[in-house]
Amino acid sequence: MSALAGNHDSLQWYAVHVRSNHEARVASRLAEAGIEAFLPVVERLRKWADRKKLVDFPLFPGYIFVHIPRSYDKILAVLKKQGVVRFLGMIPGEPEPVPEEQIDALKKIVAMKAEIDPYPYLKEGQRIRVKRGALKGALGILTQKAGQHLLVVSIDILQQGVSIKIDASDVEAL
Repeated sequence: MSALAGNHDSLQWYAVHVRSNHEARVASRLAEAGIEAFLPVVERLRKWADRKKLVDFPLFPGYIFVHIPRSYDKILAVLKKQGVVRFLGMIPGEPEPVPEEQIDALKKIVAMKAEIDPYPYLKEGQRIRVKRGALKGALGILTQKAGQHLLVVSIDILQQGVSIKIDASDVEAL
C-alpha cells in the first residue's frame, strides 16, 4: 500500500468484497463506525410455502461501496470490520476508486424502485447521458433488448452492471 502513505482529504468511492450474505451486516457495521457505505438493493417477491413477501436483495451480491479518503487509516478501518474480505483494485493491495458518476447513476436507478435487472458488463457501445426525467444526468450505455431501449450502467471495478427501461428520446450521445 505504498501509494497510500499520504493522507488525502478528498472522499472517493471504493468497491469492497464482503463475505457471502454479509452485505447488509457489513454496511451496518461501517455506518456505526461513521463510515459512509452504499449497498444497492432491489426488492424481489420471495415466496414461501405459507406466504409471499417483498425482500431486499443486494444488486451486486458480495459487494458494497464505501466513501472514504484514500488514507491508510481509513482503508484499514474498513478492512478490520467483520465480514470484509478485501478492496477491489487492479493491483493487489491498491484499492481502485470507482468513478463518482457511476455511483451517482446507480443511486438514481435504485432510488426509482423500478424493475432493475442485472446486466452483463459492457465496455463497448454507445455512451449516453439521460437529458430528462427522474434519471436526468445519469451516464451509461444505450442498448436494445426485445424491442425495448435500456440504459445500462456498468460498474467497471466489479465488471457488472444494471439495466433499466428508458425512452430513447430521453437520452443524448456523449
